[in-house]
Amino acid sequence: MPQPLTYVAEPITVSALKASCAGCSMHQLCLPMGLDDEDITRLDKIIGKRRRLVRDERLYQMGEPFRNLYAIRFGHFKTYQVNAAGEQQITGFQMAGELLGMDAISGDRHQCDAVALEDSEVCEIPFTRLEELFGEVPTLLRHFHRIMSQEITREQNVMLLLGNMRAEQRFAVFLINLSARYAARGYSPHSFQLRMSREDIGNYLGLTIESVSRLLSRFKKQGWIAVDKREVSLLNGPHLKALAAGTEVCSPMN
Repeated sequence: MPQPLTYVAEPITVSALKASCAGCSMHQLCLPMGLDDEDITRLDKIIGKRRRLVRDERLYQMGEPFRNLYAIRFGHFKTYQVNAAGEQQITGFQMAGELLGMDAISGDRHQCDAVALEDSEVCEIPFTRLEELFGEVPTLLRHFHRIMSQEITREQNVMLLLGNMRAEQRFAVFLINLSARYAARGYSPHSFQLRMSREDIGNYLGLTIESVSRLLSRFKKQGWIAVDKREVSLLNGPHLKALAAGTEVCSPMN
């Protein structure tokens, strides 16, 4: 049986908040440049519950009314849409330090489902209260606009990925993107776990699960990566970056 959601209310001082945010998924939202202690305290007061989810548990679903943004404290998620035929199309993978729910801001309803790929925790941010705070803290509003711009850019890159790239290039882009995102969070950019299944990777990249397995085997045989179950090590980053950029010609897969 799925475990029930666990909510944790943790009173915290400004100094402790700063210390915890340094390694928390909230730090990019809570501590933009120029935000002073008083503004941090205001933001801390509107943060709602900490919500824990077990693997495969849904955070929200398509069509659900929009109330909160969710900052991922730890764990990984996937977002996907379901078409009229009941088929899923994965639209992204999210990790600690990223926001979920921005798709619902314009229409007041979520445009996709969000599901935990592993045991995870998010902070709920009531959006109406956040909007009120934007009027009081312009620095926070500018910071939020930057996050939204990054999300738009990410979606544009996904469209390019699925529309014009060869299978090898798509997979190289996927690995290099994960590498950069882990590096930005202080983790190794060279060795990390694939929290998503090969089936999910294929769905996201527009490839079959067999193609994903062949690409992993091929990249390993070429000495570009090492694979141990879900652990992937990038052994030839420059080549993978060139392949992702389309400047390295790769012969067709057999």
